[in-house]
Amino acid sequence: MDKISEMLTKIRNAQMAGHAEVKVDHSKLKLALARILEREGFVESVYPDKGADARAIRIILKYHRENNTKKTPAISGLKKVSHLGQRIYIKNKDIKNVKNSYGVAIISTSKGVMTGEESKKLGLGGEYICEVW
Repeated sequence: MDKISEMLTKIRNAQMAGHAEVKVDHSKLKLALARILEREGFVESVYPDKGADARAIRIILKYHRENNTKKTPAISGLKKVSHLGQRIYIKNKDIKNVKNSYGVAIISTSKGVMTGEESKKLGLGGEYICEVW
């Protein structure tokens, strides 16, 4: 199974269940993706966690409180664009806004993993990993 898809699915399922945090296996790509989610305000914080068994990434999920009993996840949607069987590559001029700029496109470029806006500013294209809104 695709490891990035697995990470996004774990985040989506944990938020639907109302969990406070989620742990995913560690990799440089996953850590970079989680740091972007933290920087853009979709998750509270990200910690590289070194447990007894193996290294992991601990992601503290973010919720918006409507009242004392109801909370809604900060991430309302995750969509994996590039898959193992079909990689999607995009040029910098073809990068569009996600959900009228309420969301973020995450792209893996030759300079590292970054948002679609950062990629546009630097004039870089790359593999279109996912969209988050």
